[in-house]
Amino acid sequence: MNLVTGAAGHLGNVLVRELLSQGQKVRALVLPGEDTRSLNGLDVELVQGNILNRDDLSRACEGIDVVYHLAALVAITPDQEKLLYRVNVEGTHNVIDAVRSAGVRRMVYTSSIHALERPPEGVTITEELHFDPLNPAGPYDRTKAEASLLVLDAVKNGLDAVIACPTGVIGPYDYRRSEIGEMIISWMQPKPSISMEGHFDFVDVRDVAKGHILASERGKTGETYLLSGEQIEISSIRAWVQSVVGVHSHEIKFSAPIAYLVAPLAELYYKMTRSRPRFTRYSVETLQSNSQISSAKAERELGFAPRNLVITIKDTVNWWLQNLSRTKSSLRTNK
Repeated sequence: MNLVTGAAGHLGNVLVRELLSQGQKVRALVLPGEDTRSLNGLDVELVQGNILNRDDLSRACEGIDVVYHLAALVAITPDQEKLLYRVNVEGTHNVIDAVRSAGVRRMVYTSSIHALERPPEGVTITEELHFDPLNPAGPYDRTKAEASLLVLDAVKNGLDAVIACPTGVIGPYDYRRSEIGEMIISWMQPKPSISMEGHFDFVDVRDVAKGHILASERGKTGETYLLSGEQIEISSIRAWVQSVVGVHSHEIKFSAPIAYLVAPLAELYYKMTRSRPRFTRYSVETLQSNSQISSAKAERELGFAPRNLVITIKDTVNWWLQNLSRTKSSLRTNK
């Protein structure tokens, strides 16, 4: 039996689907009252609980062989640092304790490429870089780094765990409309839409899910595996999206200097309207940073094989065309 925390999220529900397709049993941990439409119709054992509640985790881990710890708060605005720390760091600490107490065989922790130190352009990002809990880029990066270090410390004390670090996750089954998902939806419309100067490495969510399972089966205890795809310009993704839909609208493209100026105003708008951020200082900085990332280690040791992003974009757009009305943007702001 597998336990997936954060099972109703984008990567979470795709991982659940992949495990089920391989004939494995899954227990899905979701927040009390959480929107679980992404898991509708799936043969899973649904358990309500919060990773901040140790009793919830103890019950969830009973009889579990592998725990995939995905539950985390992703925030790209700077006003949620306390909640980020509680969920990403304290929550991971609780999961580690529950895994140990329940005698779970192995834990796969979902970290992030953003948890690693950021080298300058021209330096390829690999697993040789360290997790950086002092990363100046933002509290999300710091909390994911600190949580990753907690896992590595636990390994030194006998925990069987591996760490997976995806890059920019993109793909179908995006029921909660991720940041990049919201951008794709806007690009699908026959009206002017925004893009930014810059690039990043994006990887298909289905390949990341398979990478997690490969890490549980073949990963070496205490090792970190980068799950990357392709580095691509944001404008290129927009062009591919419009090509699939068959529309051609005006592109309002912000240069990096202009984007940095506009981003604080956009953040204020998102906060006032309680909408999911798409255009922030963090996102602008990310698109200007080094995203030359190698998944060679995961390919070599795990058999990780990411698909071409053209296929990903086509499948994603077609999924949105069929499922847009069944999705809903969501934000976690509760304590």
